[in-house]
Amino acid sequence: MMDKTPKVMAIILGGGAGSRLFPLTRERAKPAVPLGGKYRLVDVPISNCINSSIMQIFVLTQFNSASLNRHISRTYRFSSFSSGFVEIIAAEQRRDSPQWFQGTADAVRQVIPHIRDWGVDTILILSGDHLYRMDYRPFIRRHIETDADVTISVIPCTADEAEGFGLLKTEGDGTISEFKEKPTGEELKSMSVDTTRFGLSREESESRPYLASMGIYVFSFDKLVELLNRDESWVDFGREVIPAAIENQNVQAYLFSDYWEDIGTIKAFYDANLDLARPLPKFNFFNADAPIFTRSRYLPPSKIQDSDIGNSMISEGCILTGVHARNSIFGLRSRIDNGVKVEESIIMGADYYESVDELTENVAKGVPHMGIGENSVIRKAIIDKNARIGQNVKLINDRGIEEEDGENHYIREGIILIPKNAILKDGTVI
Repeated sequence: MMDKTPKVMAIILGGGAGSRLFPLTRERAKPAVPLGGKYRLVDVPISNCINSSIMQIFVLTQFNSASLNRHISRTYRFSSFSSGFVEIIAAEQRRDSPQWFQGTADAVRQVIPHIRDWGVDTILILSGDHLYRMDYRPFIRRHIETDADVTISVIPCTADEAEGFGLLKTEGDGTISEFKEKPTGEELKSMSVDTTRFGLSREESESRPYLASMGIYVFSFDKLVELLNRDESWVDFGREVIPAAIENQNVQAYLFSDYWEDIGTIKAFYDANLDLARPLPKFNFFNADAPIFTRSRYLPPSKIQDSDIGNSMISEGCILTGVHARNSIFGLRSRIDNGVKVEESIIMGADYYESVDELTENVAKGVPHMGIGENSVIRKAIIDKNARIGQNVKLINDRGIEEEDGENHYIREGIILIPKNAILKDGTVI
C-alpha cells in the first residue's frame, strides 16, 4: 500500500517539427493534428490524465503551436475552485537556456523551473502522438510500491514490431536491467524475455517475446532533476537518459497489454483512423467510463440525403447529398455533393461554414466550395481541412505512385494527401 498520495504532474511532449506527419504538420503542431473526425491527437493523453484524476498538465511544444494553443484554451477549462490546468509551454529563451528544445529530455530539463513551482513529487511523461486508453493510477501505484526512481510502461510485441522500438530486458521482479534502441539481428534475439512473468499465456508469450518501451515514463521528481542535471548533453530520454538510469537507479517495468498505436507516420495515422470506422475497432471511442474529451462546438446534427454509406464515421455539422462512401471518416462540417464516391479515405472537414454570399462569389470566380464537388472520386486519400475539391475530380493514384510532392498534393506510401486550404479545380486527376 502507498504511504501517501503522490502529487503528480503530467508532461505531454508535443514532439519536434513532425516531419514524418508532413504535410498534416505543415501549418500545425503534431499534437493538434485532427483524429477520428472531431478530435485532436493531444486529446488522447489529456483525456487519459483527466480520467486518471491527474489534473495538472503541461504540454510542451515549439513548432506551429498557434492552433494547439487555441484548441487547449477553448477546450480544457477547469473550475476556478480547482488547482487543475492544461497549459501549453512553448520553447522560450532564457539567460540560462538560450536554445530551443533539443530533444525530449532537453524539453523537460528546460521547464523544470515551471514544474518546481507546483511542489509535485511525481512526474508522468507522455507522448502527444499515441492512440490508447490507459488509467495511469495503477502505473503510478506500481512506481510507488516498488520504490522506483523510474517506471517505464512497456508493451509485449512480436519480432517484426520490435525492430521499430526501444526494447527492455527485465529481472524476475520487473526491474529493468538492459535497454537497446531499435536492435536488429542477434542484438534483437538477445532482448527476448519470458513475458509469461507479466501474465501472458504461454502461446502469447511465444508470439510476443519482446518488451517495447511505449515512451511513457513515471519519474520521481528529485531523481528526474538529478538525471537531467548529470549531463546536459543528454537530450533524449530513449537514447540517453533511460539507459543511464538503468545503470545505477531502480528502474521498473509496468506492463500494458491493451491496444496502443504510435501514430507518428502518415501510414500509421491513416490506418489507425480508418480502423476507427470498422464495426469492431481496436480503439473504442464509445466508452462512457473513460471518454475522450474534445472541444464542444455546438454544431447541428449532420444531414444525409439519398446516400449509400457503410463502415464510416460522420461527425457533426456535415451535409452529404447523394454520396457513396465506404470505410471512410468525415470530419466536422464536411460538405459532399451529389454523385461523389469516397472509399478508404479521411475527409477532415472544415473550420467554418461558407455563407451563401461567399458561395455565390466563389462560383463566379470559378473557385470550388469547401468540401467535395459533384461526381468526384476519392480513394485512399487524406483531405485536410478547408480543402476545396471541384467537380469531376479523381483522386485515385492509378499510376501506383508511392512517393510524390506535387503542386497541391503529396503522396506518401501510396496515400494521396491534399493539404489544408488546397484548391483542386474541376476535372483534376491525381
